[in-house]
Amino acid sequence: MLSMTTDYYMSHWSPEPFLRRIAEAGFSHVHWCHQWNTDFLYSQPEIEQIRRWLDEFGLQLLDLHASEGMEKKWMSVLEYERLAGVELVANRIDMAASLGSDVIIMHVHAGRKDAEERGLSDAQLRRSLDALAPHAGKRNVRIAIENGLFEVIRPLLSDYPPDFLGLCYDSGHGNFAHRKSGLDELESVKDRLISVHLHDNDGKEDLHNPIFSGTVDWPRLARIMAASSYAKCVSMECNMPRSGFDDEKAFLAHSFETGTAFAKMAEAERKRLAARA
Repeated sequence: MLSMTTDYYMSHWSPEPFLRRIAEAGFSHVHWCHQWNTDFLYSQPEIEQIRRWLDEFGLQLLDLHASEGMEKKWMSVLEYERLAGVELVANRIDMAASLGSDVIIMHVHAGRKDAEERGLSDAQLRRSLDALAPHAGKRNVRIAIENGLFEVIRPLLSDYPPDFLGLCYDSGHGNFAHRKSGLDELESVKDRLISVHLHDNDGKEDLHNPIFSGTVDWPRLARIMAASSYAKCVSMECNMPRSGFDDEKAFLAHSFETGTAFAKMAEAERKRLAARA
């Protein structure tokens, strides 16, 4: 089983042609990433159409990238924007549950101008999480916070239970030279890992290129994932525009091949750990 992001080419307009090509390439699952950073609210007719497409193409929804939108922002210091942001995240929780997924992924942006504003944003984030927890619990959907600044994420993982809040590890975000190693950080909280966004880069830019094309330490990541709480399939968030590929079929075929190779690495590590137990 392998999962591919729906927005490998673009993150708006109809997802139907991209779902079709993902299925034709052999993928079994999709990471829903359309409208991941907009104020777009999915209506019931749209969700039902997506369900029909998934059924038609034999795909399953692995997880869903939810949105802190342009004006609907769950961390906003403006209360009306925060409340609108809570509605936006709740919409994605409902969509995930309706389509058979139990995880949505959210960014936590911490780059505020000063300490006072950062403190206000953190307080607003916790108000939003508190408001969303009952809604998520009723629908059996967890929120995965995507890695960025672990000094922001660690207190959240400590204060909220694993049946509500977990970690999404983005291998690209964890591979920037100006930050502490993301793999070191992941190692220390691997028991809270519930989602992965796998792609590669050069350590300088967030390129979202296919696995094995950059400087990510894939053998070490395979070892950590094998020892973690993550129990789902390899999920790639690779994008085509800067990958060097001009043909969608070739790009998807290459992504499937490299994803399969990494899945075998992770499975070999799981077997090695099981043999030592």
